Amino acid sequence: MGYTSDIGNIEFELGAKTLERWLIKPEKTMNIVLGIPKERAQDERRVAISPPGVQILVEHGIQVVIEESAGKFCNFTDFDYSEAGALVVNSIDELYNQANVIVKVSPPQPEELSLLIPGQMLISAVHLGTVSNHMIKTLLDRNITALGFEFIETRDGELPIVRTLSEIAGSLAIQTAAKYLETGYGGSGILLGGIAGVPPAHVTIIGAGTVGLFAAQDALGLGAQVTVIDKEINRLRRFEAFFNRHLVTAIANEHYISQVAKMSDVIIGALSPRQKISKPLVSEQVVKSMKPGSVIIDVSIDQGACFATSRHTSHTNPIYVKHGVTHYCVPNIPSAVAKTASFALTNTLLPFLLKLTEHETVSDILWKSHSLRKGTYVFKGYVTKKIVSELTDLPFREIDMLLAAC
Repeated sequence: MGYTSDIGNIEFELGAKTLERWLIKPEKTMNIVLGIPKERAQDERRVAISPPGVQILVEHGIQVVIEESAGKFCNFTDFDYSEAGALVVNSIDELYNQANVIVKVSPPQPEELSLLIPGQMLISAVHLGTVSNHMIKTLLDRNITALGFEFIETRDGELPIVRTLSEIAGSLAIQTAAKYLETGYGGSGILLGGIAGVPPAHVTIIGAGTVGLFAAQDALGLGAQVTVIDKEINRLRRFEAFFNRHLVTAIANEHYISQVAKMSDVIIGALSPRQKISKPLVSEQVVKSMKPGSVIIDVSIDQGACFATSRHTSHTNPIYVKHGVTHYCVPNIPSAVAKTASFALTNTLLPFLLKLTEHETVSDILWKSHSLRKGTYVFKGYVTKKIVSELTDLPFREIDMLLAAC
């Protein structure tokens, strides 16, 4: 995969650092034992780190412990991981007992929360749409330092892990929509791109972010008519410029949404993960007005529903029909292409994991790394992300203040 050559080109807070620069470490650094458990969330087929990624971690002095069969659905064998330098264990209890840093894809499941050891660091997705008070309370009680994929941010405001997974979700949204428009799946029987003499499908994308960008790109590539709706005019201007005005844009208000819904064959909900979705943007009445056999893909479902008629589905049972409209509301869409998604996640995570070896304590790591500090949502017994505090009604403190007191 060429990981070694790519890593040196990653942009960090102080500019591009070469791999040789990373090898210069302070005299005292944390001894990192990184644990990669098998995912236990429903239909989660990804693994946090691929075998080539493990090899790079080991070469940089990080011990890696992985649960057996963790990479099964990506066609990564236990032998691949052991050859890369990981210790493969057959017990999740053993993994949690040995590791001081746990890296996983989905948030910890209820049965995993009891395995967390006080003082450990957890790095995973948070899924704001389904975050539970019980999970956050457990992290607080066990003095876990928890970092969320959704929050890790570079100094230029980029959310690198979110962007990587959003690229996959945007492309898959169009593939999925095309499938469920087919007659055999109960769709309206329209070919997304049409053919000569037969008009293509009309695809509406709500949200001019990364998911929207890749969805629009793939939809236009297949020949569909595309409309993009967003609340911010500057984001729409960027889309028009990027696509050379080959799509239609509109401000996200009730009037435009209700008008465009009536002529849409597909609507994709792709709202930004930065914001808490307090209420669905598309009402049930608007969904009722859509054409029979049309398709809704709610990519935003893991942050909060974009459509009033949305409810969580899974890869095993991905769709349901309401008001004659097929709804696809799977929260972990990239898991459908588990191998690609795991390689992509590894590429994005590695630079941040390697930063863990640069300092002696967790406090030093967070103080010196803007990205990891911004990614932290639980630290020293407090919630350090206001949105998580609001969702769980648990005490909030600014992480800068907690670090200053260390």
